[in-house]
Amino acid sequence: MTDYFFIITILVVLSAVFGYINVRFLKLPNSIGLMLITIVFTFGVFALSYFDSTLLDAERFIIKQIDFKSVLLEVMLSFLLFAGALHTNFEQLKVQRWPVLVFSTFGVLVSTFLVGASVFLILKLIGLDIDFIYCLLFGALISPTDPIAVLGILKKAGVPKKLEAKIVGESLFNDGVGVVIFLTIFQIAALGTGEVEAFDVFTLFGKEVFGGILLGGVLGWVTYRLMKSINDYDIEVIITLAAVMGGTVIAHKLHLSAPLAMVTAGLVVGNDTVRGTAMSEITESYVDKFWELIDILLNTILFVLIGMEILVLTFKTEYILAGLIAIPVVLLCRYLSLLLPISLFKKKLDFVPKTNLIMTWGGLRGGISIALALGLTEAMQRDLFLVITYVVVVFSILVQGLTVGKLVKRVEQIK
Repeated sequence: MTDYFFIITILVVLSAVFGYINVRFLKLPNSIGLMLITIVFTFGVFALSYFDSTLLDAERFIIKQIDFKSVLLEVMLSFLLFAGALHTNFEQLKVQRWPVLVFSTFGVLVSTFLVGASVFLILKLIGLDIDFIYCLLFGALISPTDPIAVLGILKKAGVPKKLEAKIVGESLFNDGVGVVIFLTIFQIAALGTGEVEAFDVFTLFGKEVFGGILLGGVLGWVTYRLMKSINDYDIEVIITLAAVMGGTVIAHKLHLSAPLAMVTAGLVVGNDTVRGTAMSEITESYVDKFWELIDILLNTILFVLIGMEILVLTFKTEYILAGLIAIPVVLLCRYLSLLLPISLFKKKLDFVPKTNLIMTWGGLRGGISIALALGLTEAMQRDLFLVITYVVVVFSILVQGLTVGKLVKRVEQIK
């Protein structure tokens, strides 16, 4: 127990120090600044270890003690997605519900297969003979965009509201869908294709996705009824916290998608009608501030952790080369996977010019992709895919994250 308290303390202290450095000197969006500082810090620790390895050993100890996949997917993600959904513009999302639904299901599936097939061929070209099913697993873990990275950066980028609703809505839902696709392919890869029936795949997928959304709707409704029946902001904040924690436990027990349940619950509780009828002004203010603080704290810790994960990578030249080639491949596959849905809805919903380009460049990858890559087994080429994922995620957050605002301004000037 003391070990866990010690590790959490170190992470919070590092987050505070790095956050201060970023706000005081670098002035970058938090997720970008924190990850950049942590990576530089870790390289500094590497350099220092040639003279004294104490700091490096301490950092390695911290990373080895944390099961990043469990911590992020089973604990942090529920809080982060609920907080993100709570502050999402529900009315805009309602207008954009069909494109968001198609982007987050059809788009993720198409991207999974495009990335999987492309990476399979590229790895063959550079002398790495990897089974197609493992390349598909990589396609599944890298296709969902990360709402945690997206939300923070888009707010600063000045993206038009209706486009922001599409990107944020898509990243909130495609996250849960992406995790389910990954787990389905993971099961096929682990058991072998002969052991898994197509019907089983659809049943698992349907139960996780629709069951998760249904559970989230019920949780949101119960939370709303409870909040409506009292007027005490302290207890109402605790009710929202209980909904997230209790809902996550129920989702895991029933094998439903906890991410999709939390997104749905957050959208129900955060929607204007519920706010207007169930929350007094003071309650609304406290609920929003509480979840903003949770969001900022967990985000800060998450991006420090992503920066530190560099310590568990296996650096081989061909792995890094594969990662660098994967960057344009992943971007191109995302662009192609959005072509059909965008052309379907373009006329009807009055999309902003170059929607596809902005959604491709603004669709950032983050901690979820790394967490899923860490969950691969050695037989599934974990070391190789972890390096490729890390390279794509770092490029996505540092390069795309820093330039998406400029891209939006450039597109608006052309318009």
